Amino acid sequence: MRTDPVGEGKGGLLYLREGAQARALRYLHTTVQKTHTHSFFELAFVLGGEGVHVTPAGRDPLRRGDVVVLRPGVWHSYEECRDLRLYNLCFGAEILNRELAWCREDPGMGYLLWTGPMAMQRRGVLNAQLSDSRLAECADHLDALAELGSESTLTHRGDMLARLTLSLSVVARAAREGEPAGPTHGAVLNAMRLLEERPADPWTLAELADELHLTSGYLVRLFKSATGLPPMAYLARHRVEKAAELLLDTDEPVTQIGRSVGWPDQNYFARRFKAHFGVTATDYRRQFAKNRAQLRNKSAADFAGQSLAG
Repeated sequence: MRTDPVGEGKGGLLYLREGAQARALRYLHTTVQKTHTHSFFELAFVLGGEGVHVTPAGRDPLRRGDVVVLRPGVWHSYEECRDLRLYNLCFGAEILNRELAWCREDPGMGYLLWTGPMAMQRRGVLNAQLSDSRLAECADHLDALAELGSESTLTHRGDMLARLTLSLSVVARAAREGEPAGPTHGAVLNAMRLLEERPADPWTLAELADELHLTSGYLVRLFKSATGLPPMAYLARHRVEKAAELLLDTDEPVTQIGRSVGWPDQNYFARRFKAHFGVTATDYRRQFAKNRAQLRNKSAADFAGQSLAG
C-alpha cells in the first residue's frame, strides 16, 4: 500500500508523513508560492488576506471564506498574495477507499470529492464559499486535527477521522447549494468504480453499459446528470490523474505510463494529458517529481528518527 507521507511544511510546502491519514496546518503567504502538486487531496480554507490561486482550470481571486478543493495530481500556485492566511487540510486518497468509502454514496460528499471537481472544465478543482459561521466551525475542527499532528495515528485514528469528516461535511453542504438534490444513482456509482478499478481496460461505452445491464443511452443520461460528463470523459479524467501519480512516484517511461492507464498510443496520451493539466507529461515530471522525491526522503528520515528515538 502506497502512502503519501504527511505532515509538515518544508520550503512552504506540505507533505504527509508515513502513517498519517489527515493533517491540518496554517500558512501565511505574503508574496508568491511556487507551482507544485500533491498526490493527496487538499482543501485550502482562506482565513484572511488576498491572493490569486492558479490551477489548470484558470486564475481565481481568493478572499476570506473561500475554500478550494484539489484532487490528487492537480498543480497549483498562489500569486499576488497580500497576507493570505490559509488553513490547509490534506489527506491521502487511500482513506476514501477504506474508512470513508461511504462518502461516494453521500450526495454532498460525493459531489465535493468526486463529481464536482471532475465535472465540466474544472479539471480536478472545485471552489466553494463559506459563511463566517461555517468558516469558524471548520477552523475549530481543523484546530483539533492540527493538535493531533504529533500523536500516534493508531492511538488517535478515531479522532482524526471524526474531525476530517466534520470538516468535509461543512464544506460539502456549502458546495452542494444550488446543485440538484438527491443521491447519485447507483448505476453511476458502480460505473465510476469499474472505470477507476480498471483504467487500463480498452473500455467502450457499449461494454460499460453491458457490464451494468443498461442501455448505452440511459447510462449516458444518468452519468451526465450526476457529473456533467459522459462516462468515457470521466474515464479520461481518471486516467490523467493516475498518469500524474505514476509520473511523480515511479521511474516508468512516459510511454509505459500511457499504456498502463489505457492509452497505448503515445501521441494520443500526450494530447489528453496536456489538455487536462496544461503541460506535457514530460514537463509535468520534470517540474514536480524532484520535489516529490525530496518530500518522500524527508518523510522517511523523520520516520526512521522517530523509530530510533523510541
